[in-house]
Amino acid sequence: MTVHFIGAGPGAPDLITVRGLELIRECGLVLYAGSLVPQEVVAQAGEGSRVMDSAPLNLDEIIEAMREAHEGGLDVARVHSGDPSLYGAIAEQMRRLDELSIPYDVTPGVPSFAAAAAAMKTEFTLPGVCQTVILTRTSVKSSSMPEGEDLETLGKSGATLAIHLSINNLASLVRDLIPLYGETCPVAVVWRVSWPDETIIRGTLATIRDAVKKAEITRTALIIVGPALGEEGFDDSRLYDPGHSHILREKK
Repeated sequence: MTVHFIGAGPGAPDLITVRGLELIRECGLVLYAGSLVPQEVVAQAGEGSRVMDSAPLNLDEIIEAMREAHEGGLDVARVHSGDPSLYGAIAEQMRRLDELSIPYDVTPGVPSFAAAAAAMKTEFTLPGVCQTVILTRTSVKSSSMPEGEDLETLGKSGATLAIHLSINNLASLVRDLIPLYGETCPVAVVWRVSWPDETIIRGTLATIRDAVKKAEITRTALIIVGPALGEEGFDDSRLYDPGHSHILREKK
């Protein structure tokens, strides 16, 4: 028996990995985050499998469901949205499973920031503009941010910021970043990326708050900030430059 932590991707049911979907079809218990994982994904569970929404459950209850499955010899598909390595709260679950000597593994998924870049038809790392992406969040009702991970510190890098779980903190986010990126820095707020009702709001640090308030977006949104979003005059990468050679391509 194994607990399989599975990243379901950002929302579109066909963005889950082949491995993840096969595990869902095979496992006797499918335990999924119902507020973010589409029904079409868990509908792939095998006939006779038990499907449970973990949204109303606390950690103890989730682990108890896994323990009962373990005692019954049932494999568990523990389905999270996006990629479980990012804000998936899987570390605490794995720690409990270690204590119970219950085996587990992890299947990655498409993270929301990658799906957002695809939806926007953009690249977050442009030559001569930005070569770093920082994945972060701010403190609202969740755990506080560790020292040195505040936006004032991270923003000094000039990197593209992919800010999760922070749409209700947009006012302070804008206030913290304007001194570092400037009022005209491009911003995109991507709501429910890859879902049928996906919405992308573009603006600048000076305008984005009013645009988001007008759209009445209050949750499930990713905020992308950085000069790479609006830059068109970037240099070509050396990767395909005729003057650049590597083991598979001779210099021309």
